[in-house]
Amino acid sequence: MSKRKRKRLALWILAGVLLIGGGGGLGYFLLKPAQLTYAAEDGTRMKFRTEGDRFLQYTQEGVWEEMFVKGVNLGSTKPGYYPGEFPLDKEDYLKWFEQIEEMGANVIRVYTVHQPVFYSALVEYNRGKEHPLYFIQGIWSPEEQLIEQQDAFAEGIQEKFKSEIEKAVAAVYGDADIPPVQGESSGKYTANAGQYLMAWHLGTEWDPHMVDNTNKQYKDHPRYVGNYFAGTEDATPFENWLAELLDHVASEEQQYGWEHPMTFTNWVTTDVLSHPGEPLFEEDLVSVDARHIEPLDWQGGYFAAYHVYPYYPDFFRTDETLQTIKDDNGEYNTYKAYLQKLKSEYTDMPVMITEYGVPASLGISHYGLGGKDQGGHNEQEQGEINVSLTKDIYDEGYAGAILFMWQDEWFKKTWNTMPLEIPADRRSFWLNVLTNEKMFGVLAMEAGKQNQLIMDGSLDDWSSLAEGEVKQWQGKVEGIESMKMTHDEAYVYIGITLDEAFDPDKTKLSIGTDTLAGGNQPAEELPGKKMEGGDLETVITVGKDEESAVNIAKSYDFNQRMYGPEGYWMLEEQPADTPSFVPWKLAISLMMSPPDTKFAHPYMDEVIGKLNRGSSDPASEDFDSLTLWQYEGREIELRIPWMLLGFGDPSSHQVIDYSPVGEERAFKTVTTEGIRFIPWLTERETGAVSWPGGSEESLDLTTMTPYTWNSWEAVQYSERLKESYYSMQKAFMDITEQER
Repeated sequence: MSKRKRKRLALWILAGVLLIGGGGGLGYFLLKPAQLTYAAEDGTRMKFRTEGDRFLQYTQEGVWEEMFVKGVNLGSTKPGYYPGEFPLDKEDYLKWFEQIEEMGANVIRVYTVHQPVFYSALVEYNRGKEHPLYFIQGIWSPEEQLIEQQDAFAEGIQEKFKSEIEKAVAAVYGDADIPPVQGESSGKYTANAGQYLMAWHLGTEWDPHMVDNTNKQYKDHPRYVGNYFAGTEDATPFENWLAELLDHVASEEQQYGWEHPMTFTNWVTTDVLSHPGEPLFEEDLVSVDARHIEPLDWQGGYFAAYHVYPYYPDFFRTDETLQTIKDDNGEYNTYKAYLQKLKSEYTDMPVMITEYGVPASLGISHYGLGGKDQGGHNEQEQGEINVSLTKDIYDEGYAGAILFMWQDEWFKKTWNTMPLEIPADRRSFWLNVLTNEKMFGVLAMEAGKQNQLIMDGSLDDWSSLAEGEVKQWQGKVEGIESMKMTHDEAYVYIGITLDEAFDPDKTKLSIGTDTLAGGNQPAEELPGKKMEGGDLETVITVGKDEESAVNIAKSYDFNQRMYGPEGYWMLEEQPADTPSFVPWKLAISLMMSPPDTKFAHPYMDEVIGKLNRGSSDPASEDFDSLTLWQYEGREIELRIPWMLLGFGDPSSHQVIDYSPVGEERAFKTVTTEGIRFIPWLTERETGAVSWPGGSEESLDLTTMTPYTWNSWEAVQYSERLKESYYSMQKAFMDITEQER
């Protein structure tokens, strides 16, 4: 007899004993379980179910009560690894569970089956608790095959999905021994975490073209009717495909004597609404409607789940039909307006927002109204926006809000920096703070020296670094006593001591960088001076707050090369009078025009090279997580993101080269020996310049010793709860108070 059948038999025997013996109440009070669960007439156990548009929990008092789900999405990795490597251990999980619960969350959502240690750690953490931390188990779809085949019914896809379902259910109930497969979880699953499961969450965000093609190709596909779930008369072929998969989850779980609420992943791109103000056809092409699937004999119930962000798709900014509600600042809150419209479609079904949030990052990739952009926020701003979104979700009557994301994820990519991160398979070995997708977490995963070198203007903490970690600049500049450099996985750090106290109103500090052949002479920055044997890729300017920035050589400018005449030609050719060094920009929105889109949409970009002055010390009143420099007296310290210096991958010394992007619209890299730093001081009143060339009008760059480092295959990092963590903690606690 299999393990699952033995469990089922034991459940029926227990139910029979209770029915025959009676006196269940006395037994309950003598042996009160930490977790009280509901037992249906057929012996099926439940802790959660849906009723109408409500999500219910069976309480310790033995009654069903409506609850608001407050949660956070949890990834399966940490810096230096990709998700399929599953590097997390018991210590990681137990620490995070405690922090998540202290944040006020009652559930964590995982996207796929984790290693056995996740389930055993959760069982250990919850043991003996009346109010445990629950989890929602995601089941990953064959996403790559679906996109490649553009056909959900293509041979092998449904079979693979069903196999993943069987694996997930068996893993949750501690009844699996899964052999190793590259990129997938495996091992012996012996910890039964079923009592801590809140719901099943099937699939990933659906590609709209795949859904549309599936519906057209199989328009005569019959309605699916299973034992537990069925497609309605209005169900499309793709929705019937989903109904069959939900039914398979139910069939697998029934064997363990439990029923939990079911849902499938959906997102704004395939929602049930019409968006006349959306420029891209594919973002309003097809709907996947949870109302077209119904539970037949599933007491656990069923709900809709959506990923909803305030900046994507573009209609959150461009659709005037959503500009109906204003916030306290007089800005249109299109997020709240969207939530109202979406919720009004689901009058008899709970709806949860199972992904939402903004990142705390220097980089930005989409604009949203009211400053709710995808990136460009410090931790305080991230917290304020996430709290606002949470409040909107709660106020509009949704069943739950599950924040994206618990931890920062170094391996992530986003569209506007992806062409520059080369080689792509080394993304997890460094933290590119220009890629906002990496920094959604409320738990910061900081690079190796971030907690050692505080940007506060004092160089005292540099002395704590290990011998050999810091290198002294070997040149000489009048007015500069010394300059030293170090680095970690996110930044190049520069510490400068001047002869006199720094006054940005009187003096400007510039630092040129040279990493490879090519570049520009800093003609405007160093009039009358010339560099021999090389040119500069970037110039770092430190002075007044509004001028402090990293500027890029006009011949090296990635934005112009990719989107100008050499690339997609969304930008015009640079005018003849363009300065030698220009602002460092990232594209935010691409030029679109009919017939490819519904209406014309302009190209938009954002200056990303601005250097924010503040403090990187979380304990300081001046704390700003985007701080890149500060000064105090004679000392100046900076931390410069690697990509602003042209690096595609610092861990393997790869810098973007000057070759044309070509028809492939692709950059290439070369290996650099290091970075040559060329500092100079400019007196504002007289224009006098002191530089490494002294009184000479030229400087041979080849005589300057470059800053070098060893390549790395492993990373150093530290964890820190962001300011946004504490903002969400208060928001979740406020909801708890309102629920009482």
